[in-house]
Amino acid sequence: MVDSGDKLRLQDCKRELMQLLNQEKLAGATLFIFCNKQDVAGAMSPKEIKEMLGLELQEGMQNRNWGIMPCSAITGEGLLDGMNWMVNDIKSRIYMMD
Repeated sequence: MVDSGDKLRLQDCKRELMQLLNQEKLAGATLFIFCNKQDVAGAMSPKEIKEMLGLELQEGMQNRNWGIMPCSAITGEGLLDGMNWMVNDIKSRIYMMD
Protein backbone atom coordinates (compact mmCIF):
# COMPACT_ATOMS: atom_id res chain seq x y z
CA MET A 1 0.00 0.00 0.00
CA VAL A 2 1.35 3.38 -0.96
CA ASP A 3 0.27 6.85 0.11
CA SER A 4 -0.90 8.49 -3.13
CA GLY A 5 -0.45 11.94 -1.64
CA ASP A 6 3.20 11.66 -0.59
CA LYS A 7 5.57 11.99 -3.57
CA LEU A 8 8.67 12.24 -1.39
CA ARG A 9 7.99 8.97 0.41
CA LEU A 10 7.26 7.29 -2.92
CA GLN A 11 10.96 7.54 -3.78
CA ASP A 12 11.78 5.62 -0.58
CA CYS A 13 9.08 3.12 -1.48
CA LYS A 14 10.61 2.63 -4.94
CA ARG A 15 14.05 1.96 -3.49
CA GLU A 16 12.71 -0.59 -0.99
CA LEU A 17 10.46 -2.24 -3.56
CA MET A 18 13.31 -2.71 -6.02
CA GLN A 19 15.44 -4.31 -3.32
CA LEU A 20 12.61 -6.72 -2.52
CA LEU A 21 11.90 -7.57 -6.15
CA ASN A 22 15.55 -8.41 -6.73
CA GLN A 23 15.60 -11.02 -3.95
CA GLU A 24 15.86 -14.51 -5.37
CA LYS A 25 13.38 -15.96 -2.87
CA LEU A 26 10.69 -13.57 -4.21
CA ALA A 27 11.24 -14.44 -7.87
CA GLY A 28 7.87 -15.07 -9.44
CA ALA A 29 5.94 -13.65 -6.49
CA THR A 30 2.87 -11.60 -7.33
CA LEU A 31 2.98 -7.88 -6.61
CA PHE A 32 -0.14 -5.87 -5.90
CA ILE A 33 -0.14 -2.20 -4.96
CA PHE A 34 -3.04 -0.38 -3.35
CA CYS A 35 -2.81 3.36 -4.12
CA ASN A 36 -4.34 4.65 -0.90
CA LYS A 37 -5.81 8.08 -0.12
CA GLN A 38 -7.51 8.51 -3.48
CA ASP A 39 -10.16 10.45 -1.55
CA VAL A 40 -7.63 13.20 -0.80
CA ALA A 41 -7.32 16.19 -3.13
CA GLY A 42 -4.10 16.10 -5.13
CA ALA A 43 -3.56 12.36 -4.82
CA MET A 44 -1.48 10.80 -7.58
CA SER A 45 -3.30 8.41 -9.90
CA PRO A 46 -2.30 4.74 -10.13
CA LYS A 47 -0.80 5.52 -13.55
CA GLU A 48 1.40 8.25 -12.04
CA ILE A 49 2.46 5.94 -9.21
CA LYS A 50 3.22 3.12 -11.65
CA GLU A 51 5.43 5.51 -13.63
CA MET A 52 7.16 6.91 -10.53
CA LEU A 53 7.90 3.39 -9.27
CA GLY A 54 9.14 2.40 -12.73
CA LEU A 55 7.17 -0.84 -12.60
CA GLU A 56 7.02 -1.45 -16.35
CA LEU A 57 10.70 -0.63 -16.74
CA GLN A 58 11.94 -2.81 -13.88
CA GLU A 59 13.76 -5.91 -15.06
CA GLY A 60 11.74 -9.06 -14.42
CA MET A 61 8.36 -7.33 -14.24
CA GLN A 62 7.38 -8.73 -17.64
CA ASN A 63 7.40 -12.23 -16.13
CA ARG A 64 5.72 -11.28 -12.86
CA ASN A 65 1.99 -11.04 -12.16
CA TRP A 66 1.33 -7.59 -10.81
CA GLY A 67 -1.45 -5.10 -10.43
CA ILE A 68 -2.08 -1.62 -9.15
CA MET A 69 -5.41 -0.17 -8.02
CA PRO A 70 -6.74 3.03 -6.48
CA CYS A 71 -8.32 2.81 -3.05
CA SER A 72 -9.32 4.67 0.06
CA ALA A 73 -8.91 3.09 3.46
CA ILE A 74 -11.36 5.68 4.83
CA THR A 75 -14.23 5.06 2.40
CA GLY A 76 -13.35 1.46 1.53
CA GLU A 77 -13.51 2.23 -2.18
CA GLY A 78 -11.31 -0.13 -4.21
CA LEU A 79 -10.45 -2.46 -1.33
CA LEU A 80 -12.82 -5.25 -2.33
CA ASP A 81 -11.77 -5.00 -5.98
CA GLY A 82 -8.13 -5.28 -4.96
CA MET A 83 -8.79 -8.28 -2.74
CA ASN A 84 -10.70 -9.94 -5.58
CA TRP A 85 -7.77 -9.30 -7.91
CA MET A 86 -5.41 -11.02 -5.48
CA VAL A 87 -7.74 -13.99 -4.92
CA ASN A 88 -8.15 -14.49 -8.66
CA ASP A 89 -4.39 -14.29 -9.17
CA ILE A 90 -3.76 -16.89 -6.47
CA LYS A 91 -6.54 -19.08 -7.85
CA SER A 92 -5.08 -18.96 -11.36
CA ARG A 93 -1.64 -19.98 -10.13
CA ILE A 94 -2.93 -22.83 -7.95
CA TYR A 95 -4.54 -24.46 -10.97
CA MET A 96 -1.31 -24.11 -12.90
CA MET A 97 0.39 -26.34 -10.32
CA ASP A 98 -1.84 -29.36 -11.07
